[in-house]
Amino acid sequence: MYFCQLKEPFRIISMKHLVRITFVIGILLLSAFAGKAQVQEYTPPVLPDFSASIKTGKIQLDWISGFTQVKEIGIQRSLDSVLNFNTIGYASYPTQTRNAYLDNRPLPGNNYYRLFILFTNGRYMYSKTVLALSDSTIRADMKLQYADIKDAARGLRGKEQENKEPDRVSWHPSNYIYTTADGNVNIKLPDAAQKHYSVKFFESNGQFLFEIEHVKGPSLVLEKAIFLHAGWFNFEIYENGTTLKEKWSLFIPLNYKM
Repeated sequence: MYFCQLKEPFRIISMKHLVRITFVIGILLLSAFAGKAQVQEYTPPVLPDFSASIKTGKIQLDWISGFTQVKEIGIQRSLDSVLNFNTIGYASYPTQTRNAYLDNRPLPGNNYYRLFILFTNGRYMYSKTVLALSDSTIRADMKLQYADIKDAARGLRGKEQENKEPDRVSWHPSNYIYTTADGNVNIKLPDAAQKHYSVKFFESNGQFLFEIEHVKGPSLVLEKAIFLHAGWFNFEIYENGTTLKEKWSLFIPLNYKM
């Protein structure tokens, strides 16, 4: 009898201890999942600061506003960050706390943005000027080889296009201008700061598309949307305006990897 009286309290204490441990573990797990979710969720900067991320085929602007009585927010873009800012659109809901804007037609070269904020009382202010940078969540480190694009090329080409394609045996991506896994065109010229490089782009039939008159930095990303369609394109890199550094081709796939 004495032994049984000791055994039952021992069982009760053990069960309470087990429940308590389970409860603590549950709290820890919930905290861990909540913390992980908070890390993954992106919080935009607060005006007058904002972010400009190079996505696939577009540039996305994000911001949080603490201002009230806002009449409109204009999005302005420039290639040099100092002059020639042009208004390209307006925020659809300028009074919202969290807002975003998509530039579906970014320009060749660096794209700088600023926001023009007009209040209901007639006063206005400008945000900071922000350079659009590559989105770190998109994998853009893989240079596309012909093995990656051959199926896409086959799906786009007809007899006329097939005649304009480069030799599949000898073609390889350039070390200076090439397409990456996000579908965008990357320009890598490590000594661009010391030398004056310009780049011209052409359709596969030789028709001129556009030119970047001065590549100022060692790395530059061109959105695939600039080229307006998928397929083969030619390019020429010039040093000091006259010396041809490279003349080659690249392919922009209709569908791209993420």
